[in-house]
Amino acid sequence: MEGNGNLTRGQRLQIMLSPEELAVVDDFRFKQRMPSRAAAVRELFKLGLAASTQPALAGQKSTDFGVLEATSSRGRKIRKRPIGSRVSNDS
Repeated sequence: MEGNGNLTRGQRLQIMLSPEELAVVDDFRFKQRMPSRAAAVRELFKLGLAASTQPALAGQKSTDFGVLEATSSRGRKIRKRPIGSRVSNDS
């Protein structure tokens, strides 16, 4: 892999995010002092790929995956925090 200074990115990837999902990405970007939204998304991809241990299940759809979990028509639980975040014990 080339160093970041010589890296050329010839492929564009478009994704659609809800306003809430985009806010989570932007919060990560600013907390980590990332130079751009694209850099933050690449870092999140890297972290997710490194932590990934479970393959997708057969029959899952694109809408089954998101930055924030939501209730589906099948009654799945809502996660009100970004996936992977921790609840503070400070009250």
